Amino acid sequence: MKGIILSLLTAVTLSACTGKNTPAPVSYNSLPKPVTVIQDTLTYLALGDSYTIGQSVPPEQAFPNQLANQLNGFKVNTPTIIARTGWTTDELIEAIDQSVIKSNTYDVVTLLIGVNDQYDGLSQENYRIKFEQVLNTAIKFAGGIREHVFVLSIPDYGVTPYAHGQDAVIGPEIDQFNDINRSISGNAKVNYVEITGISKLAANDLSLLASDGLHPSGKMYGMWVDKLKAAMGTVFVQK
Repeated sequence: MKGIILSLLTAVTLSACTGKNTPAPVSYNSLPKPVTVIQDTLTYLALGDSYTIGQSVPPEQAFPNQLANQLNGFKVNTPTIIARTGWTTDELIEAIDQSVIKSNTYDVVTLLIGVNDQYDGLSQENYRIKFEQVLNTAIKFAGGIREHVFVLSIPDYGVTPYAHGQDAVIGPEIDQFNDINRSISGNAKVNYVEITGISKLAANDLSLLASDGLHPSGKMYGMWVDKLKAAMGTVFVQK
């Protein structure tokens, strides 16, 4: 799961990996959110691992690029992506610290990280601490506007051929990591978009997987984008 794919969309690095049965999509702002009126051109930062760079699919099929091309009514600048295949939460934090964008702000920030923490056998307590740290960084990248941050749940790679039938072990562990990121996202009052249920559909539909038998296909990423667009539709309107 540790690949060497490092690419730069609008000047940074790239990548992602896998989640389980969890509640329906939730937006965690505790009070009804005022609609945010903004300009018609948005800047977008995507933070993550192989799931964010779209490992094993063409770049245009990665979910950040699909989202940028499909956000109705808005022009989205080429996404800035800090992600790489195999990255743990610690490695994402280190990459952000070493990046040239630390003082930048963005209209939209997505965060999907944690599958490699589970895969590498890192502790859930370490993930709890580091996920909160990287989420706070994501909020800073969004200029402190919490409703402009969208956390995606970790997909469940246990249902894929790559897992060799180990979903009974992998799935519950992914659930536990998602319990952590969901709780922290709720406390932070950012948006939480549950896509783990979609990832589990690959157990019976291999068209949802890329040729590597592990990562999502463009088709599955498109399903994630539909959920992201629905969540963003409650936040952004044009002037």
